[in-house]
This record gives sequence, structure tokens and C-alpha cells, in this order.
Amino acid sequence: MDTPTLAVWKLTSCDGCQLTLLNCEDELLPLAGQVRIRHFVEASSVVEPGPYDVSLVEGSVTTPEEAERIVRIRDQSRILVVLGACATAGGIQALRDFGDVAEFRSLVYARPEHIATLATSTPVSAHVPVDYELRGCPIDRHQLLEVLSAFLVGREPDLPDESVCTECKRRGITCVMVSEGVPCLGPVTHAGCGALCPAYRRGCYGCFGPVRDPNTAALTHRLRACGMSDVDVERVFRTFTAPAFAGQGGSDDTQER
Repeated sequence: MDTPTLAVWKLTSCDGCQLTLLNCEDELLPLAGQVRIRHFVEASSVVEPGPYDVSLVEGSVTTPEEAERIVRIRDQSRILVVLGACATAGGIQALRDFGDVAEFRSLVYARPEHIATLATSTPVSAHVPVDYELRGCPIDRHQLLEVLSAFLVGREPDLPDESVCTECKRRGITCVMVSEGVPCLGPVTHAGCGALCPAYRRGCYGCFGPVRDPNTAALTHRLRACGMSDVDVERVFRTFTAPAFAGQGGSDDTQER
């Protein structure tokens, strides 16, 4: 049986999700012995052509070139896994969706006519079919290892499908919003981080994106009760996965008075 092949790709992103893979350290060594890494410029200058059994893609689509490249990556990949808030929801750079990109470009660059960019920052799934999404900013290393391990043994990966509140309960963490009045997006945010921020008595920032059918309207009222203004509520939803929450009613609901 041929050794499975793996490719890792970068679109518009900070490289943090790729670094999560490299930071797996001890787990990465045996994994590297079971797959053949044929494209991973963050880790090696060796680049081999496809097709690939599994492709991991970090980053959002923000340029015309990336929109074309992700189609080529999809065509070469049997399984496509997208990594992080950028690839699954557009990322922090999707804040451009609420502004004037031409104006931003003219203010930042001395020669803006040389900068090719799209008006929006979109997730990979807006351009090609995706097999698995690993959320977060950055992703959780255990979820990444779960997906790769499941692929190697021929089973479906076991990925969470509940809210961060569920993880708080499992860890015995007292709700920061109820007990301390700390604004928290945990009730509407997809699990997977292990309730990292609430464990340190901080509210969830929503970097894993919205759960299915999030009740953002109810949470918006609760956030206001915690002392947040309408502007503050809008800002807290417009962070890591702004378009995803807006599409679910997050930022839109904050416009109610």
C-alpha cells in the first residue's frame, strides 16, 4: 500500500495554524513516519506535485490569485481540511467586509494600484467543497491530530458539535457571565478550545465561530445587561469570525434599539 500523501497550504493568514501543527512536536514525529509530506513550505523547501490524499489549508481567500489557487488545490486533493478562523469564516481580515477596501488600500500603500485584492475576505467553503473544518484562532492541536489519525485508520473524526458552555460544564468552570458579570460569547460559540478563556476567568471571544442555530438575539440582551453598549456588543461580535456571526444574526441584532 502506498504511503498517504499530505500537503499544507497557506492563503491569507498569520501562519498560526500551521505553527500549531509544527508545535505538536512529539506527536508529529510518528505521524510524519506514516505520511509523506509533499508540500509544506513552512517546514520544508521540498515541493512535490499532486495529487495529494489530504490537503490542509490555512487562511481566507482575499485576492484573485487565491480564488484561482484554491480551486487548483481542491482539484488535487482527495480530502480537503481547512484550518482556523480565517479559512472557516474569513478571519479578522474579514472586517474589511464592513468597510471600503479601496479607501484602506489608498491610505496604507504608497502605490495602491499595484495591490491586487478582493473587496471581501471569504472562507474556503465559499469557493470549493470542504470535507472538514477545524475552527479557532489558532486551531486546537488535539482536533488536528484527531482528524489526521482518523484518516490514517479509515474512520470519521470525532469533532465537537456543541457550545463552549458545554465545555465549561465538563470542566467544572463556574459561568463567568452569571457569577461575575463578565461578557462572554460562550453560549453561541462552537466548542473545541476546551473553554480556554473562561478557565482563566475571561469571557469567550468567539474565535471558534457560531454554533448551529445560535441564539444571538438572547445573548445580545444578556451582554447589554452586563453593561455593554450597543457599539460594544457590535464590536465583540465583529472580531475573529465577523461575517459568520453577522450571517447568524449577531452583528445585525445589535442594530436594534
